[in-house]
Amino acid sequence: MKGRLLKNEKLAKYTSWRVGGPADQLYIPFDRQDLCEFVRTLPDSEPVFWMGLGSNLLIRDGGIRGTVINTKGRLKEMKLAGNASVYVEAGVPCAHVARFCGEQGLVSAEFLAGIPGTMGGALKMNAGAFGGETWNIVKQVEVINASGQVNLRNPQDFKVSYRSVKSTEKEWFLAVHLNLQPGDVEASQQKIRELLEKRARTQPTNQPSCGSVFKNPEGDYAARLIEQTGLKGFAIGGACVSEKHANFIVNTGKATAADIEDLIKYVQLKVKEHEGVGLQTEVCIVGETCEVISA
Repeated sequence: MKGRLLKNEKLAKYTSWRVGGPADQLYIPFDRQDLCEFVRTLPDSEPVFWMGLGSNLLIRDGGIRGTVINTKGRLKEMKLAGNASVYVEAGVPCAHVARFCGEQGLVSAEFLAGIPGTMGGALKMNAGAFGGETWNIVKQVEVINASGQVNLRNPQDFKVSYRSVKSTEKEWFLAVHLNLQPGDVEASQQKIRELLEKRARTQPTNQPSCGSVFKNPEGDYAARLIEQTGLKGFAIGGACVSEKHANFIVNTGKATAADIEDLIKYVQLKVKEHEGVGLQTEVCIVGETCEVISA
């Protein structure tokens, strides 16, 4: 293998919340071929977890058993594919995709500028921002299965819904062909600038967070419900409901994953009591709990 295999690697530095215990082993592939070869070496019984930029992800303090594959800085090919289509590998940050498409005079991908993750993560959860959703612009995807085989799949092969994508197969996203439309370059770039300015103005982009924590209930907004409950600024340990945007929980410096998860549960409890709405998490919570001893 040409990639890096790290044993008992702490995952906090790989997540946007800056929390998370160790993985039994973490693999950082050299390139796509190396990744496929590595996957083939794993036993059928080996648990495998994929991560990119580590946003929309809470890894518990006990860490992850099995193998974690990190595509950050890898699987980064992006190119025009003809007929207003763009080919993007799973490790490319969504913001880069939005900018590239705009520069090529292709529209409909501008919303990706507001998603703080990679295309792989966006495909996995049907990520959305500012009214757009990932799978609305998906033409085809490339997936890798547990045997290291790569296959082409169509959108109808998946059950896609709000912030959820389900497949009957054990496989992971490697790349996507985006279906876009020709448009005005300057208008597209202006839209991206406006979206980024809105994001900076309304979200705590200068503090460690995961992005939006809760899904928006139908016909409402999680942030509005949390704010109405009076929870802006409420903290448990080093985890705090953002004063800037109530659907964000920020790490004020010394949060543990347990602090964040406890705060998520507290917010759910209080919003249910106060507003009668059961908030569902958008963030993916994985790994094992452990007893954290304060220094």
